[in-house]
Amino acid sequence: MSLLSESHMKPLTRNIGLKRRYRAEKRFRAYGLIAICTGIFFLGALLWSIFSHGYSAFWQTSITLPVRLDAAVIDPQNRRDKNPQVLITANYPILIRNALSEKLSIAPDDHVGLRQVNRMFSSGVRVQLRKMVFDNPQLIGTTQTVTVLAAADIDSAVKGQINLAVPETKRKVSDRQVEWIHELAADGSLYKAFNTGLFTFAASSRPETSGLGAALIGSIYMILIVLALSLPIGVAAAIYLEEYARKNRFTDLIEININNLAAVPSIVFGLLGLAIFINFFGLPRSASLVGGLVLALMTLPTIIITTRSALRAVPSSIRSAALGLGASKIQMLFQHVLPLAAPGILTGTIISLARALGETAPLLLIGMVAFVANYPRTPMDPATALPVQIYMWASEAERAFVERTSGAIIVLLMFLAVMNIAAVLLRRRFEQP
Repeated sequence: MSLLSESHMKPLTRNIGLKRRYRAEKRFRAYGLIAICTGIFFLGALLWSIFSHGYSAFWQTSITLPVRLDAAVIDPQNRRDKNPQVLITANYPILIRNALSEKLSIAPDDHVGLRQVNRMFSSGVRVQLRKMVFDNPQLIGTTQTVTVLAAADIDSAVKGQINLAVPETKRKVSDRQVEWIHELAADGSLYKAFNTGLFTFAASSRPETSGLGAALIGSIYMILIVLALSLPIGVAAAIYLEEYARKNRFTDLIEININNLAAVPSIVFGLLGLAIFINFFGLPRSASLVGGLVLALMTLPTIIITTRSALRAVPSSIRSAALGLGASKIQMLFQHVLPLAAPGILTGTIISLARALGETAPLLLIGMVAFVANYPRTPMDPATALPVQIYMWASEAERAFVERTSGAIIVLLMFLAVMNIAAVLLRRRFEQP
């Protein structure tokens, strides 16, 4: 009986063990699926938050008006021929106020209404009209159709970002201004158009005239400097360490330091750039050149590591065959090994550049948080970068800058997406079957 019972118990025990293993495997798969779904959920929530707040930044409210360039306002004493500087100091916003108040039938003695009319359009019209008149003084005394930007509060009201249902005293847009918005929108004078200024304007204290123009140019300068320095130096260092250097304590020490530098926080590289490039060499603060040098130091270890991995992935038979056919070591490297390692090298380089494009901490330490109102013409001029511009806009108190911040994040994400897609395409392009 005992032998018979044991023979029946063994299959039963085996079945119980298999069921437990299957249940454990199902649980493990469920945990992995839950982890993936959780990550996708938070990623979707992040992207939804950014795009829901930032898509409206690509549209800007404008007002088109017939504006009388009155000589009594621009040059009342008719001195522009002798002193053209009078055209710079003229009170140009009053011309827009007069045109808008005339269109809205505001009486000249309605001072409260005139003040509210002044808050309908951006104060940036001063620069716009001044440039128009200064470039062509013959326009003085004529009536021109001019398109000006609406003020930030008016733009927010048009986009539905201000709750107009609350009492008038608790919002920045009055009931009278809301009526004017509807009146101007009805005849087509007030409308929303694509916000080209987001990409062409430089920094400004007014949200409606703030843009990423200077930051884009500064980022391009820095990326070009990083590419010009990191790629050749990183590839050359990787080739030496992988193909020429002997394996000893010295090269082991170099490899350890390179791996450690790849994991160093980026703010440390900012301190290094501040100490060496600015304090020691005396390079100007807030310059694209310094930012590019700091980011080049930061990306160099990553490029060396990825290039060595790409070289190591090339089969040793390729090297042996090339050398066996009489090729020199340089010919073997440049004609056989590097072409096969090119996809990995390009992928690592582009990913490193994408990381450099999104860095903020090292740039803050070298002074790239300066208010830059003009485009940098050279890498030595004061500049800022996309992530730093996002940081500065995020610290502003006005509501309209929240929209600008999210819009700038969308632009940065688009650049990063393009660079990563380019890495995938280049890898497929240079891969050899």
